Amino acid sequence: METIKPGSKVEIETTDKKFTGILMERPQLADDKHIVIKLGSGYNIGIKKEKIKNMKEIKEGRKKEEFKLKEHKIDPEKPTISILATGGTIASRLDYLTGGVHSAFTAEELISAVPELEEIANIRGRQIFNKFSENIQPRDWIKIAEETAKEIRKGIDGVVITHGTDTMHYTSAALAFMLKTPVPVVLTGAQRSSDRGSSDAAMNLINSAFTAANGNFSEICIVMHGEMSDSYSLIHPATRVRKLHSSRRDAFQTVNSKPIGKVENKKIEYTERETKPRGGELKLDTKLEEKVFLLKYHPGLIPGIIEKLIDMEYRGIVIEGTGLGHTSEILFDSIKEAIDSGITIAMTSQTLYGRVNMNVYSTGRVLLDLGVIPCEDMLPETAFVKLMFVLGHTKDPEKVEEMMLTNYAGEITERSIPWPP
Repeated sequence: METIKPGSKVEIETTDKKFTGILMERPQLADDKHIVIKLGSGYNIGIKKEKIKNMKEIKEGRKKEEFKLKEHKIDPEKPTISILATGGTIASRLDYLTGGVHSAFTAEELISAVPELEEIANIRGRQIFNKFSENIQPRDWIKIAEETAKEIRKGIDGVVITHGTDTMHYTSAALAFMLKTPVPVVLTGAQRSSDRGSSDAAMNLINSAFTAANGNFSEICIVMHGEMSDSYSLIHPATRVRKLHSSRRDAFQTVNSKPIGKVENKKIEYTERETKPRGGELKLDTKLEEKVFLLKYHPGLIPGIIEKLIDMEYRGIVIEGTGLGHTSEILFDSIKEAIDSGITIAMTSQTLYGRVNMNVYSTGRVLLDLGVIPCEDMLPETAFVKLMFVLGHTKDPEKVEEMMLTNYAGEITERSIPWPP
C-alpha cells in the first residue's frame, strides 16, 4: 500500500466495496489496524486495514483551504451580543486540506461559519479557554462568570457561551448562583459536530444568538434543540435543566418546571413561567467551597465511603437518595459522624422528577433527625453546585440550612409540576 499523506483524497477498494473520501490523521489513542476517511456526506468511516485490497490517491482531489473570512459590518440598528467560547465544535468549519474541523472564535470566523448570525445582531467573539466539558472544573465556572461579567459591563445586549454538552447543566447552575445579570446569558452546545450532516450546531447557535439579542428576560439559560428535527429550540432555565440522552439532539430537558420558552423562525414564544425582565444591576459573586461531594446511594454502598470523606476533610455531601430521599440504615452512623464533624449533608432524589419528602417513612424521619437537609425538588447536580456556593459564604449549620432551602435562582418550586411534563 503506497504512502499517502493525511488530507489526500483517496479511493479505497476493500473485499466488500469501494469508498472515496479524505484520508484522516490517525488519532493518538487509535489503534493501527484501521484507517479513517471522511466521506462526501461529512461522516467519518473506519476501515479495517486487513480488508483493504487497494488504496490510491486521487491527485485532483487534494484541495487548498476553501474557507474565506467574511468581513463583519457593524449595523447600529441591531443589538450587539458577545459569543464566548469554552470548547467544543459548535461553531466550526471544515478544513478541506485535512478533513478535520477548526473551531471559530472571532466575529469574522463565526459569521463566516454561520452567516445567519449577522442577520440577528452585531457579533463579538472570543475564546475564554478550550476544554472538553468533562475537563471543566469549578475554577473554570468562576472564570466563565468573570468573563461574562466583563462583556456585560461593556453594554452588550446579551451573551452566548458555547460549551460542551456533557457538563453544561453544572455550569449553567453555577452561573445562575454566581451571576445576577441584566441581560440574557445563554449557554449552548452541539450534540453532533459541525462536520456531520446531522449536526445541530448551526441551529443551536442561531437560536441562542436570537435569544440573547431579543429575549425579554434577564437570567441564565440553556438553548438547545426541542425535538429531533430542526423545527425549534427550547429555552431551559439554568437550574432546572438536565442532559437526559447521550446523543439525541433534543437531549436537554427542563425537569420539575417548564421551559422559559420556545424559539422558532426568529420568534420567541414564552410559557407562563415567571421570569425577571431585562434590566437591573449586574452582580458577580464567585465564592465557592470546592470540597463538596455528590454521592449516589446504591445497594451495597458502605459506610467507609462517608468515613473516607470525613478523613479527606470534605465540607459538604449531597446524596442522591432513593425515592422520597432515603439511604440504607447501615449508613446512619457514618452520616451522624459526618454531621457531628461539621460536614453538611443534603438529600436529593435520584428519580429526578418529583420532590424529596423525608417525613413519609421512618427512614427519612431518622435522616432528618440526624440533621440531613431535604432539598425539595432540586436536581442533584443543582443541589451539589448550590451547596458549593452556600458553603463559600457561611459555615454556620443553621445558616447553611436556611440558604439551601431558600430559592435563589429558580431551583426550588413550591409545587412540583405533574409528571410526565
